[in-house]
Amino acid sequence: MAKVAIVGSGFIGRAWAISFARAGHDVRMWDQAPAAASGARDYIAGVLGDLATNDLLRGQAVDAVLGRITIVAELGEALADAVHVQENTPENLEVKREVFSRIDALAGPQAVLASSTSALLPSKFSDHLQGRHRCLVVHPINPPYLIPAAEVVPAPWTSAETVERTRAFLVEAGHAPLVMKRELDGFIMNRLQGALLEEAFRLVADGYASVEDVDTGLRDGLALRWSFMGPFETIDLNAPGGVRDYVERYQTIYSNIFPQMLRRVDWAGEVMETVEAERRNRLPRDELGERQVWRDRRLMALAAHKKKSDQEFGR
Repeated sequence: MAKVAIVGSGFIGRAWAISFARAGHDVRMWDQAPAAASGARDYIAGVLGDLATNDLLRGQAVDAVLGRITIVAELGEALADAVHVQENTPENLEVKREVFSRIDALAGPQAVLASSTSALLPSKFSDHLQGRHRCLVVHPINPPYLIPAAEVVPAPWTSAETVERTRAFLVEAGHAPLVMKRELDGFIMNRLQGALLEEAFRLVADGYASVEDVDTGLRDGLALRWSFMGPFETIDLNAPGGVRDYVERYQTIYSNIFPQMLRRVDWAGEVMETVEAERRNRLPRDELGERQVWRDRRLMALAAHKKKSDQEFGR
């Protein structure tokens, strides 16, 4: 059991707390708003019941996992003896710089200092720190207790030991780390998702497809394969001779359409009227919360299925 500090108790912070506590770690959660941290623990207690129902607590009782999560009043108390610190404050550079200054001053030398930021490069908020060699980004897809992928993004001065310790720590906790060789705007997952969203908005804006047609293409098409293999493995298996054979056969298709994909559509512009109208027709605004709960329970069922399948097929 290692001690883990969670700094910030919003949706991402509380989700990390579940993941690390489920892995057997002693989790201490701090938020500058004490009421927010207390509310987070109540939220966690509710989620753990659903995870137990889907056998996603590693065979542990809800009370055992919840008992590893402690709300503390002082940041120093959360950081004391922590081997991993996961920061989850707002996506604001000045806030990150201030928070990391405090964490670096208070955390012991053994602690890795990780940020959950989805947009800020680690070099931007750690360059001024004495312990900048132990700082990096660990960016999840929310919620990390259901979606194992997490990006490990080093700053130019992050030590190789810090990167390796973080990778191993995440694997032990049940995650699938993507270890970047160097930092880049958008990291990996947002760049992949962004490329797909750019084309989705273009198809709708230019009148080629409806919002639901695009969603159907992913939900009932590409995503079925992508739920258990990535794009490179997909094309490796889609030609008799593997990935090189695929490229030789089909690259021309993509090179021909690529020039059409270089024009941006303003997502918040005229196309948003179409996108929002179609989405609200299928899902009224007052049903969003209910649908989000449905999504998370579907993710739990998928996670349970993938866990069983991985065991059966020896992944």
